[in-house]
Amino acid sequence: MYVVLNFSEDNQFLELRVKNIKGKPYIFDACRMKWVAATPEEKVRQGFCAYLIDSLNYPAVCINNECIVEINGLKQRCDTLVYKQMTPIMLVEYKAPSVIIDKSVFEQVMRYNSQFHVPYIVVTNQSQTYCCKMDYDNMSYDFIKEIPMWSDL
Repeated sequence: MYVVLNFSEDNQFLELRVKNIKGKPYIFDACRMKWVAATPEEKVRQGFCAYLIDSLNYPAVCINNECIVEINGLKQRCDTLVYKQMTPIMLVEYKAPSVIIDKSVFEQVMRYNSQFHVPYIVVTNQSQTYCCKMDYDNMSYDFIKEIPMWSDL
């Protein structure tokens, strides 16, 4: 069973800082404290991070964007890792709104998770958001209806 969470511009975030640099749009990443190119995927990332911070009370300092992961000797970047007490607890994979979330997206995030074994995995393209609670004892996962509040992690 798949649970699709609503995550739209109307209810997901309060305010994102944007500006033009040399004629190109940039968006401020409050977690990395820098301006980044405002690609469609980056807009989804920044909206979701703002949602975590503003609506679910996640501390920005606990959200690590564009983490380097080594898989089979190759360095790759996972989109976001959320830490609590120095332990990874959530892995988030973003796609541009035009990208359909399918099996290959979940396979990608599960490869990244082989390095972290986080309790929560989120995949979103803004219009579709899926959150899984991992069960490593039974080697399974359940789709859940809500992204957990920081206080519930």
